[in-house]
Amino acid sequence: MSLVAVPRAPSAEAAAAPDPATARAALAPAAAAAPLTKVLVFSKTAGFRHSSIPLGVAAVQRLGAANGFTVTATEDAGAFTAANLAQYQAVVWLSTTGDVLNSTQQAAFESYVAGGGGYVGVHAASDTEYDWPWYGGLVGAYFASHPATQQATIKVEDRASPSTSHLPQRWTRTDEWYNYRANPRAAVKVLASLDETSYSGGTMGDHPIAWCQDYRGGRSWYTGLGHTDESYADPAFTTMLLGGIQTAARAKAADCRPETGYTPLFDGSRASLDKWRQAGAGSFSLADGTLSSVGGMGLLWYPVTPFANYSLKADWMMPGDDNGGVFIGFPDPQGDPWKPVDLGHEIQIDATDGDPTRTTGSVYSFKAPDTAARAAALNPPGSWNSYEIAVHGRQVEIHLNGVKINDYTSTRDIALGHIGLQNDGAGLDISYRNVRIKQDGAVATDLARGRPVTVTSVEPGSAHVGANAVDGNPATRWGSAYADPQSITVDLGGVRTLQSVRLNWETAHATAYTVQTSTDNSTWRTAATVTAGDGGLDELAVSGTGRYVRVLGTARATQWGYSLWDLAVFGTGQ
Repeated sequence: MSLVAVPRAPSAEAAAAPDPATARAALAPAAAAAPLTKVLVFSKTAGFRHSSIPLGVAAVQRLGAANGFTVTATEDAGAFTAANLAQYQAVVWLSTTGDVLNSTQQAAFESYVAGGGGYVGVHAASDTEYDWPWYGGLVGAYFASHPATQQATIKVEDRASPSTSHLPQRWTRTDEWYNYRANPRAAVKVLASLDETSYSGGTMGDHPIAWCQDYRGGRSWYTGLGHTDESYADPAFTTMLLGGIQTAARAKAADCRPETGYTPLFDGSRASLDKWRQAGAGSFSLADGTLSSVGGMGLLWYPVTPFANYSLKADWMMPGDDNGGVFIGFPDPQGDPWKPVDLGHEIQIDATDGDPTRTTGSVYSFKAPDTAARAAALNPPGSWNSYEIAVHGRQVEIHLNGVKINDYTSTRDIALGHIGLQNDGAGLDISYRNVRIKQDGAVATDLARGRPVTVTSVEPGSAHVGANAVDGNPATRWGSAYADPQSITVDLGGVRTLQSVRLNWETAHATAYTVQTSTDNSTWRTAATVTAGDGGLDELAVSGTGRYVRVLGTARATQWGYSLWDLAVFGTGQ
């Protein structure tokens, strides 16, 4: 087993150009948001016919009149020719049923989508063209059954999408709730799902009810809502429908990539927020699952564990010319919001800064985004946007609303670190939602927390026992006798795969010490040697396995003993 001590990062560094040999991918071309000018509504039925169809057509026409696009409504399948479809940015299939297109018309629509055309499916659009597999893939799932129309609760999963950002986290409404033949989640971005405990007749368990996807050159958006007449007079639903049309037409930016395997760090609840900690001034208010900045300059950070090799997603919104950012790769800031600035990286949110390395999508002061890609992907102030920040080693990739806009190889030790959300200052307002993370491989946890500890000594007459270093309480510490050497050993309870060791020293720190590991508490291997320690927080990246971890101090910085607030060992069980 070999373990390597990671040097503490300097307070300032020069930006480094990405290494082509280690760059993970080139910037993806962005499809610019085109003006939405014309929409076709298609409502032909060859099976059940919904009485709400005329009301749905009228609703789309009202949306068009209010938002600058014209609407053509038809039930003539002859409209499906290459020449005719080319004039529309999106085609709305409004509660169509049965077999509505012949093979020539199907080919024309496939060509339209392949050329970037948008598809909007409403309600019974999934009860259509069962013998056309391409269409089944486009809509995402075929209808299977439904119970009686009744009230149910919708869980809004994506609150950054143009079609769902206006909705509450839990939305109660009455409709006819479709069950689908297969769950589309693996292939689509689920925007909303049904809580099957809130009504009778759901058969899917995990039950998506609205989603979008990029499909064979075009973009698809579907909702199972829209059965009832009342739907088309409901502003919440018609706003959702407008956002769906804008998403499918790419008139507004949206991330329609499938999303699975993410763990929520902030899910909108007070319980999840209580796991975070504020460093510096200001704070965040919480309402309807949304964090909104109050004062600053400060940082709300996640202290439970640092992360390595991950994809972090967070939704954000600025009401105007404001400022914020998502921080990555920093050690415990110990109450100082400037430490993450010096030791980690800020993924900036500020579209108007004159310095391109300090605008939205930049690695603040180090790497500007691709400005064309960002311009195509960015929704304007007052709208929600979504970041994906992928960190693998020192490689940082940034996606904005699903479009890759930055790729940077850092010179800082960011491979393992905490994440945070900035409140930049009073009047620089920003809101965040739905912070979630997915790590490659097993998730690292603090294996030392609450485990048995042995020490060579305790400061005479004090309560600073060894267990204090692993109790998770930042106000308690281990203090040794005033002599060299001294050690603290933690038993992890079994052989573990190790990733890092974190030491949070009190003023009486070690200037020289070693970190050692063992599988049997008898034979020890030196993991790291420190000869010029300056106290504070030491983050040591490690590899290999061990059951016991020992910190052996050989030189004190003061006349006092060794004093350790916290000893954390991060890794996974075998």
